[in-house]
Parts: sequence; structure tokens; C-alpha cells
Amino acid sequence: MTQITRLMPATPKDNAAPLAPRDGETVFPTIEGVRFAAVEAGVRYQGRLDVMLAELAPGSSVAGVFTRSSTRSAPVRMCEAHLATAAQTEAPFAILVNSGNSNAFTGRAGDESTDALAKAVAARMDCPVSHVFPASTGVIGERLPHDRIVAKIDQLADSLSAEAGARAAQAIMTTDTYVKGAWCEVEGMRIAGMAKGSGMIAPDMATMLVYIFTDAAVAQPVLQEILGELTDTTFNAITVDGDTSTSDTLILGATGRGGTPRIETRDDPRCALFEEALRAVMLDLSHQVVRDGEGATKFVEIAVTGAASNSSAHKVGMSIANSPLVKTAVAGEDPNWGRIVMAVGKSGEPADRDTLSIRFGNVLVAENGWVAESYREEAGAAIMREEDIAIRVDLGLGGGAATVWTCDLTHGYISINADYRS
Repeated sequence: MTQITRLMPATPKDNAAPLAPRDGETVFPTIEGVRFAAVEAGVRYQGRLDVMLAELAPGSSVAGVFTRSSTRSAPVRMCEAHLATAAQTEAPFAILVNSGNSNAFTGRAGDESTDALAKAVAARMDCPVSHVFPASTGVIGERLPHDRIVAKIDQLADSLSAEAGARAAQAIMTTDTYVKGAWCEVEGMRIAGMAKGSGMIAPDMATMLVYIFTDAAVAQPVLQEILGELTDTTFNAITVDGDTSTSDTLILGATGRGGTPRIETRDDPRCALFEEALRAVMLDLSHQVVRDGEGATKFVEIAVTGAASNSSAHKVGMSIANSPLVKTAVAGEDPNWGRIVMAVGKSGEPADRDTLSIRFGNVLVAENGWVAESYREEAGAAIMREEDIAIRVDLGLGGGAATVWTCDLTHGYISINADYRS
């Protein structure tokens, strides 16, 4: 198993989520060919880092995955267009992110803001506009005061440093209660990523911004193919509230500056090692997002087996994970297995009462169409009192399997979102 290190804040926030990681490092690792900067631009709030710039060395490969929301933001649409047209040249790539304002559903003004930012970065970084990947996260429907960010471009560029990754990870946060970072190294290839996300989390791809960097040399088509596949079992397998964001962006940059031979095809033996390490980083980051779910006190893994297909298993798992009744039962530490049965049935996927079995952890709860003879309520209740909870469902129909992750639903979620714009 790949050993993962997490990013820990130098000074933890007083309101850090109960499920926040309890170990890690305060310094984001350096990745050859990547530099970071972060500033306070006052996009929405004063006195906090809210804009970050990342520079990737010339010759880097860049891949991306984005929300498919029909109301996706102007920055997402630009990233999609730039990913389709950008080419490896003797010019750097740049990632510009602001928090506090999503620049989504802002009409032509949103496009104009995104254009202005991309052009300002390209001019200062001496790269084509198509090499700039912008992102905005925060409140929807309010015009982005992009002039405040443009005014900081010189300061950002002048302060770029390989050691500023932790500041960059802090600058992209919104309702997050802790910075999210994870990294590992395998066979001389270093992979490090940062993420933001806490609410409006559902697959496709959740309300997240994720930036992953590696010093490995990987051909762009291979990098894109790997990223797309791994997203399905990581960031597209988590949910906090079932709501899909307008701003989801995942960018993966490979600088090729680590000195290892270039991976040109999936058949390269080192490609499997790279994929395993990349998935470990992506999975850890996705779990950190769930653990910071707004108001969350429980981390829940839902494993579905015996389904008609993997796709069917995934849909059943997400039906359980997104059920408010299931999530509130978990919050109340109530082993109400009937709600699992309900969620399986409403998924619309093949299921049979008499072949379905349910487990809480290793405790068999239901089988053969009813509660298991061996089940005792106190055993189920003991599982529900744990911080990390596993729910196992076997449909008994085929070989399909999938695992998804979610959290409980508490009054804290309501409080956070009711006050979001205050």
C-alpha cells in the first residue's frame, strides 16, 4: 500500500471538523517544476488568503476533469476549452484560483472577468492564454470583482516559490475547516495534491477544486486517460449532500522534471506504479473532503457487492449515501437498517428481497428477506457509535461491486448553509 502524508495546518482552526486528520506535515512538499504563490485580494472577505497562483514549467503535460453541470461557471468553460487546445511548448502553464466568489451564473460579465484574468496572467507569465487555467469558488450569482485580483498578479508572480504550496492550499478554501493536502513518492516519482471542498458535494465531481502535481514525465494523452479513470473511483464516489457544484475542477500537471524516464504508453511497467500512487493521493484527498463535510461527525463507507453490474452497484451505493433518512440515522447513532432497505429499493436498480443482506461493520443485520436471527440491536448500536462506520450491502444477484463514501447529516449542515452568505 502506498504511504500517504497529509498536510496539516501550522495553526489549526478552532472550528476544525471532528473528523479532521490528526497527523501530517505543516509543509507542502516541493515538486520540481512547480511554484506557488498566495495573496489577500479581498475578493469577498478581508484578512484572509483568497487567491493562489501556480506555475508549471515549460514542457509540462496537463490533464483535467470538470463538472458536467449545465450551469457550470465561466472559469470551468474556459478550462475545458484550454485543455482541448493547449499544447506542450517552451512556455509555462499557470493555474489561477480565487475563493469567495464562484463567478458562476454571472452572464457575460462572468466571461469578461475570466478573460481579463487569463490575459493578465498570460501577459505576466509570458505564456499563451491557452496555458492559463482559472478557477473560482464561493458564492454563486454575484459578479466577480476581478480588478482586485488583476491588481495582485504582479505580486503573485514576484513571490512564486516552490515552498509556498501550503499557502496556496489555504487560499482556495471556502467553508473548509482545514487545509487538504496529500502526497507520496514511488520509484523516484513524487505526487502531491491539494483540494478544497466541504459542502455541495456529489459526484460529477462534487463542489471541489483539486490540483495535483507530479515531477514524473507522462505523455498528455496517457495522463488524461489515467485521470479520467481514477476520478470515477475517487472523487466521483463521494457525496456529502447530493448537490453538484457549478465549479468543480480537477487539474493534474506532470512537469517531467524529476529525472525519471518518460511514460509514453499504458504498457510501460512504471505506469502501473504511477497509477497506484496517483489513486492513493486522489482517494486520500477525496476522503478528506468527506471528513470535512459541513457539520459531519461520522465518516461512512458503503460497499455494495453482488450487483448486476459495477454501475448498478455504484447507483445503489449512492442511493444509500445520499438518503437524508440514512444520513440522519447515522448522525443519531440509530442502527435503523430499514432505511438501508428503503434506499436500495428506491435506487431503481435490480434488487431482490430474499437475496439481499446488510451488515454494519462485521455485524450481520439482515438476510433472507428479514432481520438476521443472530442480530442484536445493541451490536448494531455499538457500530453506530463509532466515528468511522462501514455499511455492507450484498444484493446476491451478480458480480458487480462498488464502494462509495459519505458522512452523516447533522444540524450543523443547516447552520453552515443558512449563514453562508452572511
